[in-house]
Parts: sequence; C-alpha cells; structure tokens
Amino acid sequence: MVKMLVDDKEIEVPAGTVLLEACLRHGIYVPNLCYLEGMGHPEASCRLCFVEIDGNPVPACTVRVFAPLVVKTGTPAVRNLQRSALRLLLSVHDVDCAHCPANKKCSLQNMAKFLGMGLKPRSLEQSLKEPAVVEDHPFMNHYPNRCVLCGRCVRVCRTTEGRPQLTFAKRGFDTVISFYGMDRETMPPCGDCLKCAEVCPVGAITLKTPAP
Repeated sequence: MVKMLVDDKEIEVPAGTVLLEACLRHGIYVPNLCYLEGMGHPEASCRLCFVEIDGNPVPACTVRVFAPLVVKTGTPAVRNLQRSALRLLLSVHDVDCAHCPANKKCSLQNMAKFLGMGLKPRSLEQSLKEPAVVEDHPFMNHYPNRCVLCGRCVRVCRTTEGRPQLTFAKRGFDTVISFYGMDRETMPPCGDCLKCAEVCPVGAITLKTPAP
C-alpha cells in the first residue's frame, strides 16, 4: 500500500493504482470523461483530469501510484487547463440538451457546473460534423456531434465481446466512433448487450425504437 496526500487529505491505495481512480474512489472529484470503473487504464483522451504534482500539471489518468505523492486537484493552473479542455470539447459539441436523452445526467453538464462554465461560452466558434446522426446500425443510432470521443464504448465492447464491434475511425477533427459490422445476419448479438449505450456519458449512442 502507498500513502499520499491529495488536497491535504491522506489516502492509501494499492501500489500501481491509477491516480484518477485513487481520487475518485476516495471521494475526491476530478473532472473526467474516459474513466470507467473496472475497465482498466483510461485512454487519456479527454485531457480534463489534470492535477498538479510537485507544481507540474499532469493528467491524473496517466499516473500510476508507486511512491508517496503530494497532489493538488484545484489550483488555478489546473482549473485553467480543465476549462480550456472543456471549451475545446464544446466547440465540436451540439449543445441541444432539451432533446438529448442524457439531459440532467450528462457528464458535460456536471463538469460545466463544477468548473463554473456555461455550455455555450461566448465567442465560441462551433464546427460540427456531417451527418448529424448515423443510423446504419440495426440496434443503435450514433450522434457524432454529441460524441466526446472518450472511448468508453470502444473499451466496454472490447472487454465484453469476443469480437469487438466498435473502434475509432479517421483522424484529427474527423475522428468518429465506427461500427465494424452492420448486418443483422453476421454481426454478434448487440441486441443482447447494448453496454456501449449504457456507458456513454453524453447520449451519443441511443437505442433504436423496436418496430411494432
């Protein structure tokens, strides 16, 4: 076990624990999108979970605890980095909460409130993808402009399915979540799983309404 000091609170964790997980398990909130309990090391994709160690900002999901640390989670520098990362996400996010199934349980809403930000910052230029919704999958719809590319759906599919059906496709701004198979006859029974929709923090994957 390793002892460390987080915001003047002493906590103890098994050696090798990811710092983000250590904080969250001890009731210390660090903004994040990619962490999913029991799903291994996060992808470090959202760049929201900055903390300060020895005066240096680092993403908490990239640090494993093997020795005592002194961590600060709310310094001005940390908050500025987190707000900048959230602004970048919002610049490619379709903020239409009233029509989103994640409304009032959305991770972006929670983080914006925690960081004292609005979901539509002034002077924010938005750049959205086309099409707004991908309906090719037999069981689910995907909304690229809600997606924050946290990778939760990819990781849970990789873990629970013998032949994963989700992956990242394209690069840079054009990066999207993509389904490998679209044919009801050949793809695994996604209809019996649907965990990707369950773990999405922003309502980017929704279930199709069954035909009457």
